[in-house]
Amino acid sequence: MDNLKKTSLFSSYKKHGGKLVDYAGWSMPVEFSGLTLEHEAVRTAAGLFDVSHMGEIEVKGKEAENYLQYLLTNNIETMHDNQVIYAFMCYENGGVVDDLLVYKYSAEHYLLVVNAANMEKDYKWMLGQKKNYQVEIDNRSEQISEVALQGPKAEAVLQKLTDTDLSKLSSFYLERDVKIAGANCLLSRTGYTGEDGFEIYLNHEDAPLVWDKILETGKADGVIPIGLGARDTLRFEAALPLYGNEISQDISPLEAGLGYFVKFDKGDFIGREALLKQKQEGPARKLIGLEMVERGIPRHGYTVLSEGKDIGFITTGYHSPTLGKNIGFALVQQEYAKLGDIIEIQIRKKTAKAKIVDKRFYTKNYKK
Repeated sequence: MDNLKKTSLFSSYKKHGGKLVDYAGWSMPVEFSGLTLEHEAVRTAAGLFDVSHMGEIEVKGKEAENYLQYLLTNNIETMHDNQVIYAFMCYENGGVVDDLLVYKYSAEHYLLVVNAANMEKDYKWMLGQKKNYQVEIDNRSEQISEVALQGPKAEAVLQKLTDTDLSKLSSFYLERDVKIAGANCLLSRTGYTGEDGFEIYLNHEDAPLVWDKILETGKADGVIPIGLGARDTLRFEAALPLYGNEISQDISPLEAGLGYFVKFDKGDFIGREALLKQKQEGPARKLIGLEMVERGIPRHGYTVLSEGKDIGFITTGYHSPTLGKNIGFALVQQEYAKLGDIIEIQIRKKTAKAKIVDKRFYTKNYKK
């Protein structure tokens, strides 16, 4: 573990009993007080995540908007200043380079927040697509720490540490130069848990103080540190995708049921032709939700069967702490994706029956 990268909050993990794992080359806490307890804390109160391993790539220049319009699937031209949108960066064949958030400061200045495991690949891809666009692309990942406070009590807790009126910050918007516990921060309101919450971007040297202040201030409200384990179960219940599971270089946004973020009417973008063909013909595969009827947990990679025939595989599966059920996502052949149908999951040497259900296991509680 000594050769792994460490965030500015690494020394804080031990204090809270963090259990460390290798995640995308980073030494990160998978849990602190236990996955179920942490999951429930975010659903009922609020939890604090260290997400400093995420990548941040800045795009500046007079053609920044045009460049991103060509690079990404969503419509950058419709964005307001200080807005945040979700988008895909795709290959020509429609597979996904990465899914990311676009932060717009102005038409000539953007910040892309990308997945930790894909950061270097993304940066190289972006440089390779620069062509004649007059833009500067700067990988700032090593200069920025990020913590996320998520849950129904997030606003009330964070408000005690800032003079900025958080009630005025709408969902999927950002505010710059926000003082939190005296530190200068970029603040956004998006979330990856299904709950209301904030992302706080700040300098490495300020991150431990802000981390401690939030935990101290929120202690009476039940705020605790949260590891990567609960981060995954929370996003999964809220039907939010994870790169490498629900989307990948081999799984398109349309197959994953995320076509809303692919704007064909905006003009040309990388992957448009392949994705449009897929839309017109109908994707051959579809991401479904499933609930186990028989005992067993559907784990990532398990084979899905219909009357003994291999029809796909599990992308994510867990025992849901909120629902108290064993549930999963699976990518299956389109003709086997009918709601209510019974399928089988190959769990080691046995099969167990599951029912196809709506993917939205948990209703999101974002601020509108």
